[in-house]
Amino acid sequence: MNQLKNKLLIKGLVYDAIGMATYAIPLVGPFLDLLWAPYAAKLMSEMYPGKKGKIASAIVFLEEILPGTDVIPTFTLMWLYTFVWKKEKAGKEVVIEAEVV
Repeated sequence: MNQLKNKLLIKGLVYDAIGMATYAIPLVGPFLDLLWAPYAAKLMSEMYPGKKGKIASAIVFLEEILPGTDVIPTFTLMWLYTFVWKKEKAGKEVVIEAEVV
């Protein structure tokens, strides 16, 4: 589990850096965002499957496509949400006691 967490964190940091790098390129950066936004959304949904991945995918798409929002580290925030802030619901165990006669 820790290996998966670390892998997702490293990927997220790299993808956030790529998204921010397009902001640093004058004139061309906004056009690169048009290419990066759908690809970033696809990556997010692959990294975090299910409902939360779909929501995060839409958020990262909007963050990358809207001007001036490239500095938001969406992938890193999703990792923090998944592994730090959100408390996973522990599976309820059903204990059945039987008397052996």
